[in-house]
Amino acid sequence: MQQVHSADGTSIAWEAVGPSDAPGVVVVGGAFSTADAARPLAHALAEAGLRGVVLDRRARGGSGDTWPYAPGREVEDLIAVAAAAGGVRAALGHSSGAVLALRAATGGLEVDHLFLSEPPFAFEDSRPPQAPDLVDRLQAHLDAGRPEDAVVLFQREAVGLPDEVIEQIRHAPMWPALVAVAQSTVYDATITAETPVPSPVMAAVSMPVTVLRGGRTWPFLVTATDRLAELLPTGRLVVVPESEDHALHPAGTAREVAAALGA
Repeated sequence: MQQVHSADGTSIAWEAVGPSDAPGVVVVGGAFSTADAARPLAHALAEAGLRGVVLDRRARGGSGDTWPYAPGREVEDLIAVAAAAGGVRAALGHSSGAVLALRAATGGLEVDHLFLSEPPFAFEDSRPPQAPDLVDRLQAHLDAGRPEDAVVLFQREAVGLPDEVIEQIRHAPMWPALVAVAQSTVYDATITAETPVPSPVMAAVSMPVTVLRGGRTWPFLVTATDRLAELLPTGRLVVVPESEDHALHPAGTAREVAAALGA
C-alpha cells in the first residue's frame, strides 16, 4: 500500500486496483472496516472496467491518527487519497462510511457520482437515536486500557447486536482484528452522532446519488435507505439482491456501480 499525508499530517494508507486510466471509485468502509475488507469490491470494480481505490481510515491498519478527532479530518483524508490516486469519479460509502462519504461530497471531495450503501441514518420512524454519551463512554474504555469493552459497547449500542451474537464474535477468529481498531469506534460513533440524519446541505446535494441496499438486510436500514432516496433530490434507490445482512456483495455492487457510471 502507498501512503499519503492528510491535511493535518496524518499518514493514510491507500491502494488502487485496476487500470490507471479507468474511472476511479474510492471505497469508504464502515465500522471496523479496513482496506483489506474492501479489496474484493475493488477487484470487482476493476473487473467491471473501473478502478477501485481503497484506504485504511485513520486509526486503522496502516494509517496513523492525530488527536483531537473531528469528522472533518476524515473528509480531508478522503480528499488527500483521491488526489494521490489521480482523482476519482465516484465515492462509494458503506454503513457509517456512507454517512462520511455524503459529508465529504458536500465538503470538498470532488466526485461526479455518489453511492451510499445502507447508511444508518436514524429517521424518526427507523430507530431511536444514538445515546448522547456513547462517544464519551467508548473513549473512557480506551483510556482505561479496555479496548475489548469498547468493541462490545459499540456493537451493542451503535450496531444493535444482541448479546448472544456479540459473545459469538468474541470467540471468532475476527475478534483480535476488531480489538486492534477499537479507537476507530469512537470516530464512527462521532460521525453518526453529529449526523443522525442528513443536514440541510447534505440533503440538497446536486450530484447523482445512488442509494444501495441489500435484498435482505436489517429492517431499520430498509427504512433508512428508502427514506434517504426519497429525501435526496437526485436520489435513486437500487436494491442489490446478492447483498445480505448489511454486507456488500462485491460483484453485485460493482455491477450496479458500473451501470450507473456507464462503464
